[in-house]
Amino acid sequence: MQDLMALKNIGASSAEKLLGAGIESREQIEDLGAVAVFLRLRRLYPVSMTMLWALQGALLIIPWYQLPEDMKAMLLAELRAAAAEQDAGRD
Repeated sequence: MQDLMALKNIGASSAEKLLGAGIESREQIEDLGAVAVFLRLRRLYPVSMTMLWALQGALLIIPWYQLPEDMKAMLLAELRAAAAEQDAGRD
């Protein structure tokens, strides 16, 4: 848990949720991508969009609230595409 808490934007509560979702390291977040990790968390916990910004900020080592708007838009587009893909898989 300490490894996760060493990341920018990740406190004890977020680290516990990440561990509960099987995420144990920055490398896993980087390999899976912030959107995939966010989707995994969202299946298990009530998380807000701030969690997505926090995950991406952790990878970039910047505060979540300083994430550029164009990057937020890119993440939202990726999130919508992933959600649509999941919905298509349920049909």
